[in-house]
Amino acid sequence: MKLKYLAIGLISATLLYSCGSKEAAPADTATADTAEEMTEATEETPDVEAETFVVNVEESTVGWYGKKAIVTGEHNGNVALKSGELSIAGDQLVGGSFVIDMTTITNEDITEEEDNAKLVGHLMSADFFDVELNPEASLVIKSVEGGNVTADATIKGETKEVTFPVTVTVEEGVATAQAEISLNRTEFGVQYGSKSFFADLVDDYVIDDNIKLTVSLTASK
Repeated sequence: MKLKYLAIGLISATLLYSCGSKEAAPADTATADTAEEMTEATEETPDVEAETFVVNVEESTVGWYGKKAIVTGEHNGNVALKSGELSIAGDQLVGGSFVIDMTTITNEDITEEEDNAKLVGHLMSADFFDVELNPEASLVIKSVEGGNVTADATIKGETKEVTFPVTVTVEEGVATAQAEISLNRTEFGVQYGSKSFFADLVDDYVIDDNIKLTVSLTASK
């Protein structure tokens, strides 16, 4: 009889031990999950704070290019920057703006002084950019994604959204930004010579609606 009770006791103890081991497993799993979450949190990269880089207007340039729409003919020149800044986090552009002094329009392809002055004067007149009433143009960055900038451009008092690619480098506290911006001038109230508004224009007087700005900025903290 004593042997019978001893055998029953041993079986009971074995069952209790087995049940206890199974109940402890969830606690071990929970500990592993907590450790994994702590590791993931540690591996997260903190956000890099954006810094402001002030544009050096003497070392930065804005070039312009326009052409006739139907017959051969093109012109190019420059216009000076008045001010600007870039917002950069690490080596990534995240914001910024610049202001162009429209009173500084120049032409680079016409060598004859009188003809050169005639073209520049016409560009500054109400036919084109009406510089007397609109001495400044500007661009304000709204967002940057995948190397493409979306910004509000303001010319001749009209503001339109534009998107264009940009290349930015940062080295030893100096940032450089390069971009080519294509604009439809008629969206900014510059309709002179546009076939879109004057269908009966003679071909020789038709000017392409699109103009191009080539921007090169140098900025430092």
